[in-house]
Formats: sequence, C-alpha cells, structure tokens
Amino acid sequence: MKVLITDKINESAKDIIGDAAICDFLPTMSEDELVQKIGEYDALMVRSQTKVTKKIIEAGKSLKIIGRAGVGVDNIDLETATKCGIIVVNSPDGNTHAAAEHTVAMMLSLSRNIPQAYETIKQGLWERSKFTGVEVFGKTLGVIGFGKIGQHVAKVAQALGMNIVVYDPYTTKELVENLCAFYCSTLDEFWGQCDYISIHTPKTKETISLINKNTINRMKKGVKIINCARGGIIDEAALCEAIKEGQVSGAAIDVFENEPDIKSSPLFGCVDKCVLTPHLGASTSEAQINVAVDVAKQIREVLLGGEAKSAVNLPQMKPEKLEPVKDYMGLAQNISQMASQIASGNIQSVEITVMGELAQVDATPIEIAVLKGVFDYRVGSVNYVNAPLIAKERGIKVTTIKSNQNVPSCGVITVKIITSENETIVRGAMLAKDIYRITKINNFSTSIMPDSNMLLIPHENKPSMVAKVAQIIGEKGININSMQVNNDTKSQNNESIMILNVPCEVKDDVIQKLNQIDGVKSSKYIKLSV
Repeated sequence: MKVLITDKINESAKDIIGDAAICDFLPTMSEDELVQKIGEYDALMVRSQTKVTKKIIEAGKSLKIIGRAGVGVDNIDLETATKCGIIVVNSPDGNTHAAAEHTVAMMLSLSRNIPQAYETIKQGLWERSKFTGVEVFGKTLGVIGFGKIGQHVAKVAQALGMNIVVYDPYTTKELVENLCAFYCSTLDEFWGQCDYISIHTPKTKETISLINKNTINRMKKGVKIINCARGGIIDEAALCEAIKEGQVSGAAIDVFENEPDIKSSPLFGCVDKCVLTPHLGASTSEAQINVAVDVAKQIREVLLGGEAKSAVNLPQMKPEKLEPVKDYMGLAQNISQMASQIASGNIQSVEITVMGELAQVDATPIEIAVLKGVFDYRVGSVNYVNAPLIAKERGIKVTTIKSNQNVPSCGVITVKIITSENETIVRGAMLAKDIYRITKINNFSTSIMPDSNMLLIPHENKPSMVAKVAQIIGEKGININSMQVNNDTKSQNNESIMILNVPCEVKDDVIQKLNQIDGVKSSKYIKLSV
C-alpha cells in the first residue's frame, strides 16, 4: 500500500505509517499533476495548502482515507469523498493548547505594547514612557464561543486574576458557572461588560461580521478585541474606524478576511494600535507534531483494517446498526436543521422521539444525525462523529425516546429543542422508501417535502395574506415552487403558517419586508441540506 503526502508535515508521520505502507512526499503539486498521480495511492495526507477537489478524489480509485493534519477540513470536498466511500479524518484536539496560548499571548502583548516597544529597541531607541501599558488583573474578559479553546483561555485568564463573562448559544448556564464564569444569555447583555473580548467561534452564517459597527458601538468604550479564530467574524473596516475614533483601544488579530493578502486589510492602516500575526494560532512545534502523529495513526489504522477515531464524514458504527435506519438519516438531519433554525435562545436540551418501525431498532444513528442537524449552520465543522461531543461539551441534555404508538407510515421522528426562551417541535415521517415529509411544525400539522430553501411565515388567518407575501416574493424575482397554508387547530388565536419552497436563498432584506406585513409574525428563512 502507498500513502501520498503533499504538504509539509512532521517527519514522525512517515515513521508511524512506515510499517503499514510506503510513504511518498511530493509537495507543491498542481491539481492536474495530483489527478495524474493519485490513482496509485491508498491514502492521501495533507495540511491546508493542498485543495483536495472533486476531480482529485474521483481520480483516486484506490483511495481509502484522506487525512488532514489539523482541525479544519474546508480544503477537502467532503461530499465527494463520502459518495466515493473515502474516509476523511482530522485532528480536532491537536492544536487546542497552541491556539489558546496564542490568544493569551496576543492579549498580553496588546496590553503591554510589546511588539511596538520591541521595534523601537531594534532601532536603538529607549522610549520607555511611550509604551505604558495596562494590567489584565481585575479586568473582565468576554469569551464568545465556549468550546475547548474558549474554556482553556478562560481558565488561564482566571489564573491571571481576570473576571470571565461568556456568550455561547450552545453552552448551558450550568457549564459556564461550574467554571466560575458569568453566563450571558444575550449579546446585548454581554457587550457592555467587557474590557477585553476574545472570539472562539467558527465562521458561520450567524457569525460573519459578528463584530461590526453596530455591535462595536454597544461595547464599553476602550475595549480591546482579540481574534485568533477565523477571519471574517470581524468587519475589519469597522474595527479600524473604531480604533481610530477611540471606541476600541486596540486589537490583537491572527486571522483575516483575505489571507495571505494582509495589505488588503484595513487593519494594515492602524498597526500602531494593533498586534497582527500571520495565522499562527496552531503554529507550534508541539501542535504540528501532535496533529501529524494523530492523523498518521488513523491512516495506519484504516490501512490495516481498523477504524479511524476522528472521521468527519462517516459515522463510526457497525454496518448492521446503520442498515435498518440509513434511509431515515436524511430526514432526521433535515427536521433537526429546521428546528434549530426556528428555535431562539440558548439550547438546553434536545429530545428525540422515534415511532413506527424505528421504535424496534437501535436509534443511535438517528440521534447522531439529529445532533448534526441541530448544529449545522451554527457551530461549523460539525459532523457525525463530533456532534455528540459538541453537545456534551456545551452541557446540552440529549434524550431519545422510543414510542410504541401506531403510526400510518413507515417511521416517524420528532425533534423537540428546549431553549432558555421557548421550545420548538418539528416532526417528519417516512411515507414510503425515499419519500418523506415534514408533518408538524410546533402546533401546525403539515405535509410538505423538505427543500434546500424554505420560508416559514406565521401569520394571522385573514384575507389577502397569501397575495401580499406573493407580491413581495415576486418583486424580488423569487419563484415559488410550492406552498402550503396550515391552521393552528389547537389554538383560539386564529393563527396560520405559510410554508414556501423556493429555488434560491432568501436574503435578510426580503425577510424584513415580509415581517412588515400587518399580521405576519417573525418570518424565517430555513436552509436544509436535503
């Protein structure tokens, strides 16, 4: 067997794989060159430089596994790999300490003007008074995102005498308080408390430009901002303007919107008040060894007929367990994606109920698919393997119930998400093989096919509502593929819901216009993976 390594990876990887396969190191290959070579290999190991495209994967007729020596796998076409039955693995924990330590180092460097002072020393100058800093002791650090890295940063900051406040819609209050931090249920509550803000969230639809002109203006004057997570979470132009105006006293930034083109960043124009590094969060010798060793061990294990512990695209379960429920995995993921996008507030628990034929088999794969759906479009880098771990890390209670209730379909799945604000219920049913429908959304009975792009429009049941909605949609050039209007039969409030399947994404400005219709109550655009 043969393994191809196309990026610079610690030599220990070759030693680990060596007794199971021949390792070839061929760096800086173009896509076409890799397409020509990949057919010879059973495994491919990369870091971030190699883009493992659909063309490359389909050419790898002998590929069994692709390993990414790092956390992210955005440079690998997961969908194609999965369709081809190729396992994709990463190293989710290998650089946790490195990223957390870099965050703390950036915060301290920013506070004490270390880079700026060093530059003057290099010039032979002694400008001590110019670089008077501030202490972090007694200050409040706001942590956005309370996964492994965010928790580690919080612990170190506490050791430095800082107070910690946390915002994470997927973390429970109990988990935060157990770590002696203060839990904020909303960003409005969070912004004004922080002397420092550190970001530890993935880049998702919800977090793009989370730090912008409006949110910055709600922060404490003189706040310092640190981002060692992902570029694009901060609106760099807005941050630069806020620094120049004094609303933000400084920033420590390791990740940028357009890497590696640092000169295109607005922050390049206000470096005197910033500490900027070229995406060094995971760049320690220890982290590079850790991720290389971790992935190399998984490649070796798979090539020898074993299982990978950190597969990101295929669930780790025996075929006999997956077989009875495999047709329901898509349904489970779709209804939980919808429930998660409808729900507001911080998720506290997820309750899954299975009925019909699903009550007679092991529902573990269904639970995993539901959790993946709950975190899709929210957490980022979620997969069948890490979804249960994400729930556990954030203290989210997960319950699966088997019901013997008779149902007029093959199997039924109900997902209930309980948050700090409300509860959301979505139910789906398999009517026949490969034919399933969403049959309930909260108190509304429905029968609608899941689609990639959907609009949910709760409204008062009165004349002309459909016409008003259709007019706005039509003015924006959006066709309506299908529509249902369903009444809330259990309520006396004369409420209905309009459910539309549309062929494209619906932008926020359209949602805002729909919500201005008299009688419309909080329209939602729902994106499903289908």
